[in-house]
Amino acid sequence: MADRKKLVAGNWKMNGLRSDGLTLATELARRVRAATGAEQLSCDLLICPPATLLGPVHDAIVGSGIHLGGQDCHPAPKGAFTGDISAEMLADAGCRFVILGHSERRQGHGESDALVREKIGAARRAGLVPIVCVGETLAQRQAREAAAVVVAQLAGSLPERAAGRELIVAYEPVWAIGTGLSASLDDIVAMHAVIRRHLPTEAHILYGGSVNPANAGAILALGDVDGALVGGASLAADSFWAIASSCG
Repeated sequence: MADRKKLVAGNWKMNGLRSDGLTLATELARRVRAATGAEQLSCDLLICPPATLLGPVHDAIVGSGIHLGGQDCHPAPKGAFTGDISAEMLADAGCRFVILGHSERRQGHGESDALVREKIGAARRAGLVPIVCVGETLAQRQAREAAAVVVAQLAGSLPERAAGRELIVAYEPVWAIGTGLSASLDDIVAMHAVIRRHLPTEAHILYGGSVNPANAGAILALGDVDGALVGGASLAADSFWAIASSCG
């Protein structure tokens, strides 16, 4: 919809040392500041580096208009949770967004819908916008259970009365993450329509799953696709910028 400005978010995952992160963030900020006229992006940009890089990346992009986000948060505001990071800590580091419920957390760390729901509550408590990931496995898609799986994840993960302007859902078919495979355009349209029926009208729905400069234009032009959650292609300035430039 015209009133939902597209968002292109880069999930750096567990990638980047200080020099790498600073170089990438500085270059993206430079491009945003240098862009004029037709070269200006029509979408919002968000980068979500690992926690070790939040401070340096924040300093590199401050004032550029690029948003900063975290990759996860703990439900509690503080406490004896070694290795975790709270939503309040992310906000204090300059974050505006946080990715929650990514399949790599759900599968690799055993996160349930209930835990994701708690984390969404924590994000909202700290004033962060949650980017809530949902998606089916290849086996579930082949069994024609994809829509039912995603609807169940939404029902279990999203709090009641979620404010649309403070909620983003990212549809990421698990089988398309980091594999080079991407859902067909028809599959994306169909699933985003399913998700839309369960969200406030103004909520954003992003697509993620091997988004790259070659397929971004077609994906971002689809109805009910309000942007992209980009993994590997967000680790290089040229490819991430090309994807963002595809918003058109």
